[in-house]
Amino acid sequence: MAGVKGRSGGPRPNSGGARPGAGRKPKEPAISSFDDPLEFLKAVWQGQIEANASQVRAATAALPFLHKKLGEGGKKERKQEEAQKVAGRFASAAPPKLVAAGGKKV
Repeated sequence: MAGVKGRSGGPRPNSGGARPGAGRKPKEPAISSFDDPLEFLKAVWQGQIEANASQVRAATAALPFLHKKLGEGGKKERKQEEAQKVAGRFASAAPPKLVAAGGKKV
């Protein structure tokens, strides 16, 4: 019957159901070939790999051992140190030490 729900006369070809190749593609499992926990976390964040919660916690815990924190004002301090190094090259030289004639100390 054409207008009544549930009474369409039975299944028709191509009327739904599972089809090969349909749906989301499965993500790759978490690969242990990451040497750097930061790269692992970036891959998880970008959705390249699927990781469980314990893997993410372990990578987060290992992160401070391989990568330092900049701390507060880290970039500004680093720029200031670099500026002082450059300024040290162009600073005026110390005056020469005066030596008494004849080599005697006074």
